[in-house]
Amino acid sequence: MAQDIVRPNPTLAGLAGRCPRCGKGHLFNGYLTLRPSCEVCGLDYAFADTADGPAFFVMSIVGIVVVALALWVEFTFEPPIWLHLVMWFSLSIVLSMVLVRPLKGVMVALQYHNKAEEGRLQK
Repeated sequence: MAQDIVRPNPTLAGLAGRCPRCGKGHLFNGYLTLRPSCEVCGLDYAFADTADGPAFFVMSIVGIVVVALALWVEFTFEPPIWLHLVMWFSLSIVLSMVLVRPLKGVMVALQYHNKAEEGRLQK
């Protein structure tokens, strides 16, 4: 009898930093460095190339949140400029650090799930 293969949800596996094939092994070796392969199922992570994708999404999300909050705080409380610099620079750094790893994991898991490859010209 064939063994039923249950694939994990790629978004949830990526957010958790787990293997996109089995959902159990670790995806990262350190903060952003990918492991060479999954320690549970042996999936080779050589296919994974997220390039600047996670950085683009992090910059977009953080930019929208920080600018919206900065405008609201400015029009509501009118704090001095030095306080704006301290608050929004700190929030930008913290949000970026919190979001970059899960978003990179999601991009790797989606690459695996969708069998994404580098484009090639047909001859």
